[in-house]
Amino acid sequence: MDESNLNEVFEAARQAGLLPNIHGVVVARAGEIVFERYLVGTDAARGRPLGVVRFGPNTLHDVRSVTKGIVGLLYGIAVEQARAAKPEAKLIDEFPEYSDLASDAGRQALTVRHALTMTLGTEWDELTIPYTDPRNSEIAMDNAADPYRYVLERPIKESPGIRWVYNGGATALLGRIITKGTGKKLDGFAREALFEPLGIRAFEWIENRNGDAIAASGLRITPRDLARIGVMILNDGRHEGRQIVPEAWLKTAFKPAVSLSASFDEV
Repeated sequence: MDESNLNEVFEAARQAGLLPNIHGVVVARAGEIVFERYLVGTDAARGRPLGVVRFGPNTLHDVRSVTKGIVGLLYGIAVEQARAAKPEAKLIDEFPEYSDLASDAGRQALTVRHALTMTLGTEWDELTIPYTDPRNSEIAMDNAADPYRYVLERPIKESPGIRWVYNGGATALLGRIITKGTGKKLDGFAREALFEPLGIRAFEWIENRNGDAIAASGLRITPRDLARIGVMILNDGRHEGRQIVPEAWLKTAFKPAVSLSASFDEV
């Protein structure tokens, strides 16, 4: 892991046009940063243009759907603390405010695990409709007066647990379950349970119109701190001798849940 060699490879790839729109690169080995480069480029905060930015070690950056992975870590922590329903719990039972939806037998079959694995079997399309189109399911969720009801009341297309469908709404439900169980806003629980134990001080979590942190894609963090999270995961959830994310949860999270070959048949 010689820095000069890594720099040579990086510069050759960049000059060859193989790294378009790269803003920052951080390489860590054995918990230590061995290579780090930052460039200049246009940026946006979940769609809000920020113009041309000169990136550096302390520059927050959109991580978009990596946010979903962070929410998965937070859920595992909350379950370990007995502050969130376990994966096998009925999903609709976590939202008693929508009692009218609970009478639907199809929705009674949904579990938290189906939200975790994006196998709800409900109508949802983020892949074939662009995010600039209000018909895109995530954009429609964002625009809904009640985003959680919007997700839960989507028409059921098939039995849950069969097909993976990319679904930011599923992650929104998980974020809400964490908030309900911990009594803290999602970003507040993240600060307490994950970021501060890792020494992460600076981050931003963009909120929706209701003031909730956007669980599917709202996090802004530095590449250094994202690498710090990655190193912690590689260390089975430990950081400096402290267990941050339960090791058992990480093992569960990395097990295959559904065949992707079936999931992409209709895409």
